[in-house]
Amino acid sequence: MTSETNPSDPGPEARGQDAPPPESRPPRRRRALRLTLLGLLLLIPPLAALWFYVTQPVFAVQRRRAPGPADPARLRASVESLCGEFGPRDAAHPANLDRVASHLRAGLERAGGRVTDQPFRAGEASFRNVLASFGPESGDRVVVGAHYDTCGPLPGADDNASAVAGLLELARLLGRETLSRRVELAAYCLEEPPFFRTDRMGSAVHARSLRSSGARVRAMIALEMIGFFSDRPGSQRFPSAALTPFYPSTGDFVAVVGCVGQGGLVRRVKKAMIAAGGVPVASITAPRAVAGVDFSDHGCFWDAGFPAVMVTDTSVLRNPNYHTCLDTPATLDYRSLALFVEQVLAAVLDLAR
Repeated sequence: MTSETNPSDPGPEARGQDAPPPESRPPRRRRALRLTLLGLLLLIPPLAALWFYVTQPVFAVQRRRAPGPADPARLRASVESLCGEFGPRDAAHPANLDRVASHLRAGLERAGGRVTDQPFRAGEASFRNVLASFGPESGDRVVVGAHYDTCGPLPGADDNASAVAGLLELARLLGRETLSRRVELAAYCLEEPPFFRTDRMGSAVHARSLRSSGARVRAMIALEMIGFFSDRPGSQRFPSAALTPFYPSTGDFVAVVGCVGQGGLVRRVKKAMIAAGGVPVASITAPRAVAGVDFSDHGCFWDAGFPAVMVTDTSVLRNPNYHTCLDTPATLDYRSLALFVEQVLAAVLDLAR
């Protein structure tokens, strides 16, 4: 039977009964607030640990002599040459890619490198990586690579003429250094579709050959799109909204990208780059499931079991011209590119110590 309230009932106070005093009522709001605060306090340590591991912050960096200097004018000339007289540089034009390879070989030889070709076949055509070594011929090595092909018949200034120009400038600067470890510079073919993420990528061919020969790779650095910068607030995007509190929203920095388990390498490269001065440096250490983390030649070295990172201007997350005909030499910032190359050189010299 349902109990109904009598509207004529005067209530407990009128009936002479005492109402519960306010202080005796259950303090639900205060209890909920305490539980909320306790929950937040319990979340702070794991969130702080996650932030530290993902971003690999570097504190109290001692500035060192900035190696170099890199030449912005030379970098621009290299980019313009690759996008002009050598284009198009996609897999559908193997003769042009072979001309690029010969051009890069000549530049690496002028820098003082010991240069070899690494030919391979993909589809119905032949292609080649161009490898140049500096320093000792034996022992473990540091590898720095950049791909020289484009996605379709596009200019490919940032993607990836900027990194190839950087590789040539890096060779010129390395030729002046005395190295205690071998440094190998690699110009790769076929990073872009239709061979992207296949065993016909030039970097996959190189990584497999190093693994099968028993070579000891101390670290690999992939140069991927390193010339586009913006001082416009909001110009930087991220693969996940969860990352936005951790990083700047203005695309004027460079990023060191590594996978879970290789945070030490990410931190070392980042620290050396910051110590050299130049453009701001951020970093991310994340699973390969995070979009973009393995979108370059370093992924092939991970597949082969070698430690590797990518250094980048963050590609499509910043550059609106990515994989379009608008990715032209005029859109790049060559002064920042030169500073970036000097910072990469600092990281290479630190790894090769």
